[in-house]
This record gives sequence, structure tokens and C-alpha cells, in this order.
Amino acid sequence: MHRRTLLALAAALPLPALPRAASAAAFSAQDEADIARVQAYLNTLHTLKARFMQVAPDGSVTQGVAWLERPGRLRFQYDPPSPLLLVAGNGLFIFHDSELHQTTNLPLSATPLGLLLRDHLKLSGDVTVTRVSRLPGQLQVTLVRTHSPSDGSLTLVFTDPPLALRQWSVVNAQRQTTTVTLYNVETGGTFDQNLFVFVPHTAGPGNGGGG
Repeated sequence: MHRRTLLALAAALPLPALPRAASAAAFSAQDEADIARVQAYLNTLHTLKARFMQVAPDGSVTQGVAWLERPGRLRFQYDPPSPLLLVAGNGLFIFHDSELHQTTNLPLSATPLGLLLRDHLKLSGDVTVTRVSRLPGQLQVTLVRTHSPSDGSLTLVFTDPPLALRQWSVVNAQRQTTTVTLYNVETGGTFDQNLFVFVPHTAGPGNGGGG
């Protein structure tokens, strides 16, 4: 169960399927303006630290501390008694279950969540926006990889105004959804780079970095 929960966070590798490019939706002028705002916001977001709550496809709930440093770095330190750890760095997501003594590596490019960690995220070209929706105080944008939409989708949820990332949902190739909600969010600052290095014999990086 823990292993399925962990893999769902960054979306498991897709089932074999024939390539099919995503079709761009017909967006209003307001939609296009919001997409441009989201792109600009994400490309100014370099570091983020937050508490998180994760809801897995089976409904199980876990919490912990997340560190994000763009480009390419992420750490999900799950609260005890969870044995799970997720570290992203050097082009890989590394999933570790200390209870099962199992470690799995996936390329960032193999998961929808990898889009969020890009150095410069352009919401066109090899990324297709499939949906823009607004609720009072909230903006949601759903993304897929243009040439492999069957890999899954990433929905980013922002408070608005002001625009600020507060949640994402990953739908994997098996149509399973994992949702991560951020709270007590701090942006800016620098982190200990050891946070983004997986050390097999320990679940912790030695210190928690800054925020």
C-alpha cells in the first residue's frame, strides 16, 4: 500500500499506448490572460517550503514537509510513522520506502509533476493547457505533455488574487488521482542542497534547510 501511494505522487509510468498528441482547447481572452499570468508566476517561483497534506488514490492521507527548488529539485519528507520519502534531483524522482527497503527511480520527464520543476516552463509547444477554470478566489490550470497526453495530467490550483500556488493534482496513466495541498507556505530563501540528495541509510537529510 505504501509503495502504491508513493508512486502515485509523481504518477506511475504510463501503460503502453499509441502516441497521440493533445489538442489545444479553445480558450477565451480571459483564459489566455490567466495562462500567461500562471506562466509568469511559475517562472519567478524558485524556492518554496511548506507543510503538505497528500490524498492518495485509495483515500489514504499523509502529511509532511515539502521543499521545492526550481529547476529540478523537490523533497517530500513524510511525517512518522510513514516510511516514505520522495527526492527529486539530477533529472530523477527517487522514491524510497524504508519499511519495505525498496527504492524506485523515475526520470522527471516520465511524470506530469516533472513539468512543475522545469527551469523555464512554457505553457505551449511541448506542453498543452487542456483546461482553465475559475472559482471565487481560485484559479485552476490543467497541463499535459503535448505528444504524450496519455502519460497523465497535472492540475495546478492557485489562490487568486494574489496568484499563489497552493495545490496540485496528478492524474496518472491509470487515471488515478493524487492531490497535494500546501499550507504554511514560505517562498524565497536558500536550502541545504543535501535535501535533494538521496542517502539510502537515512530518511532525513541531516537538517531541514531554510525557507
